[in-house]
Amino acid sequence: MATAVLVPLLLLLLLFSSCATLTVDAAGADELNYNVVATSSFKAKAVCEGPRVNSTSAGFTNGVPVTRPHGPCSAAAAAAGAGSSEPSLVDALRWDQQRASYIQRMLSVSVNASMPPKLPPKSPTEKSKLKVASTDPVSEFHPGTPKKKKNKSSQLSIDPAATDDGGSAGEQTMVLDTASVFPWLQCAPCPVPPCHPQADTLYDPALSSTSGTFSCNSSACRQLGPFANGCANNQCQYRVRYPDGSTTMGTYVSDVMTLTPTRMISKFQFGCSHFAQGRSINTLTVGTMGLGSGSESLVSQGKGSYGNAFSYCIPPTASTTGFFLLGVPPASSSRYVVTPMVKGKLNPALYVVRLQAITVAGQQLSVPPTIFAAGSVMDSRAPITRLPPTAYQALRSAFRSRMTMYRAAPPKEHLDTCYDFTGVSSIRLPKIALVFDRNAAVELDPSGILFDGCLAFTSTSDDRDTGIIGNVQQRTIEVVYDVGGGAMAFRRAAC
Repeated sequence: MATAVLVPLLLLLLLFSSCATLTVDAAGADELNYNVVATSSFKAKAVCEGPRVNSTSAGFTNGVPVTRPHGPCSAAAAAAGAGSSEPSLVDALRWDQQRASYIQRMLSVSVNASMPPKLPPKSPTEKSKLKVASTDPVSEFHPGTPKKKKNKSSQLSIDPAATDDGGSAGEQTMVLDTASVFPWLQCAPCPVPPCHPQADTLYDPALSSTSGTFSCNSSACRQLGPFANGCANNQCQYRVRYPDGSTTMGTYVSDVMTLTPTRMISKFQFGCSHFAQGRSINTLTVGTMGLGSGSESLVSQGKGSYGNAFSYCIPPTASTTGFFLLGVPPASSSRYVVTPMVKGKLNPALYVVRLQAITVAGQQLSVPPTIFAAGSVMDSRAPITRLPPTAYQALRSAFRSRMTMYRAAPPKEHLDTCYDFTGVSSIRLPKIALVFDRNAAVELDPSGILFDGCLAFTSTSDDRDTGIIGNVQQRTIEVVYDVGGGAMAFRRAAC
């Protein structure tokens, strides 16, 4: 009798044990689809921490530091002092809206169009002096031959050579812009206005033994196309009018451009600006380093020496640093996922890729790949990613269903999924991955999911619109633009 009772009991215990194991395994697997993140990690520290990862990695040893224009790692912000206060959240998000409109207008015109399309009227609440977002990736450029006693191996510089006493103009902060092909910086003389005040000393080509101008009948001047702006004192003049109406103009010049003591581009051609006004001009910087796909861009001018490619890694906070690298990255190719760039009737200055899926907490959203057919512009300056409405609504629903333990907060401008983390020390954040064409899955860093407590995504106006992959989602990821190979690659946890 005892044996008859014992056998069913053992079977019951065995069944319970199996169920418990399955439950634990399922729970463990589910936890792998979340990150537990300290809320303090989203905020910048008071002092510059430098790279968040090993600074001996290839990007940091061979590249140029990338920082935010506001924050303890920004030399320009330090030089500007109290005048470099960070834009408000409202300003940052309104700038994001303007940048998205800028990209959409670029998509509507050819890169060779000499005039920007007609601008929409300003809204009554729009400020004409709206501050550019604090998320812009910037690098420090150094006019003047680097002094041998200063071995700044990672400092990018436009190098117009030194004066006889070895002096230079000092560091120059420039925006890295993948949607612009024309590099320019403010040059002496540059009165305010029409130039804007800058913390950095003005670059003066007259102090350079290697600088030069172009005559009006030179081949370089004739090839400026839509950027040509006539002649002054037999010197070629340029003008760039961006799609939002922002304008820079001045003299077209050349000089040596030094990236590191062992890397330089001789006779680098760029705009020496004596006029810079408009909503796209970041007034904490001296100009724009155009990285778009065009003959005038930095990548095109450097391709003979370093290959037709570049990469960057945008840091997670303003107190950390990333890097910019001209040329093919030296890291092992096995560490990257690769997707082709989209070619077609879109503006050729822009870099476009195609999403095929999105996953939230390990679960793929129920969105057909055809929704992403219009592609997405990979942009270095727009903060927020824009998805087709169908895809965004699915993402928002999946994200909200996994964040029910946190207090909801009112929307902030166009960010409609926000949370109040007051008193919360850590957040259990579902992992999000963007899956690009050819199954190139890129898991976002936690800093690339939330923006001031909100889901850092929004929607385009229509499923047929081209989307935008913003720089918030790109944080800590090395993004490689293999322009010559027509591909884009991604490496996680690079900075």
